[in-house]
Amino acid sequence: MKTPGSVVEVRDSLAAIAARDWNRLAGDDPFLRHEFLHALHETGCAGAATGWAPRFLVLREAGRLAGAMPLYLKAHSYGEYVFDWAWADAYQRHGLRYYPKLLNAVPFTPVSGQRLLAANSGQRRLLLDAALELARETGASSLHCLFPPAGQAAEMQDGGLMLRHGVQFHWRNHGYADFDGFLATLNHDKRKKIRQQRRRVHDAGIHCEWFAGSAVTDALWGFFNRCYRETYRQHRSTPYLNLDFFRALGHSMPENVLLIVAMRESTPIAASLNIHNGQRLCGRYWGALEYHPALHFEACYYQVIEFCIAHGIASFEGGAQGEHKIARGLLPVATHSAHWLAHPEFAAAVEDFLRRESRGIAAYVDELGAHSPFKSDGSESATA
Repeated sequence: MKTPGSVVEVRDSLAAIAARDWNRLAGDDPFLRHEFLHALHETGCAGAATGWAPRFLVLREAGRLAGAMPLYLKAHSYGEYVFDWAWADAYQRHGLRYYPKLLNAVPFTPVSGQRLLAANSGQRRLLLDAALELARETGASSLHCLFPPAGQAAEMQDGGLMLRHGVQFHWRNHGYADFDGFLATLNHDKRKKIRQQRRRVHDAGIHCEWFAGSAVTDALWGFFNRCYRETYRQHRSTPYLNLDFFRALGHSMPENVLLIVAMRESTPIAASLNIHNGQRLCGRYWGALEYHPALHFEACYYQVIEFCIAHGIASFEGGAQGEHKIARGLLPVATHSAHWLAHPEFAAAVEDFLRRESRGIAAYVDELGAHSPFKSDGSESATA
């Protein structure tokens, strides 16, 4: 695929692309780093065998890497967090094939970030047009771009894709001196409940320890993997990631890793894995070998907020879904995705659905805003 002065190539691996060149495009987003994506592929978590066949687009100008697009040929819709199962079911009921589809996303990661990795809009349009061309060439039913920032979502809409909106829950650091300073901004009932929950964990003889960077030893990765897999087992589902991936993450990008381990006396019993870049922290996975009331909230929310305050991290993103996060000080924010369907009649039906869904999302955010946990002095508000 060529345009004057530029060439877009399709790659099924990152192995031949220098990490420094890729990371120049990825910027400070740890989920887009060469090390993160390559680890997913090399450890078998995201590959053809698991229904995630890499078809990365690489834009070169005068031989230099000028842009890229993480792209996968998908055989299912697992691990995406923007749900299109109903669309796939409708295709099947009409005797049509929905898979394979093309997906522009970071596997298993509902975190917003650049999806067209290029410096200017012209380069980003080249990548998007190349993705649409690839969809047609491969016979894919559709192209989906998940969790782009608002600006890129608008560019995708200009390029012929339909926009979809969703909601996540994020916490903002307003320069709190400590956790009590944060609690002081909450209304009385929410503040009281959080203190009660933390006291229950403490009274059970449980405390939490933070492990960052090289302090996350191989033994800790093994323990976390046990917790992670136990959580999936309890939910009767199959885990997406494996111990090899966690080890690769700790080896190749330790500066982005925070592991919070809950200890009952001297015995580790639970852990949460968080990824950050010093300004934004994203809670990713959690697991426990023992059940204790409120332990999940302590390890996944309260300890994380304390860490952000202590290290001056501006925001904490709690992952997909979860209205219960509002009571912990995480407020609703809008997310975006963009979609193109090859079948014109289904595209028209989906476009109508998305218009109606968008109105519902806006009403939902307004409703959530009425349940803010903060004092009614205007210090915090929901953003759509």
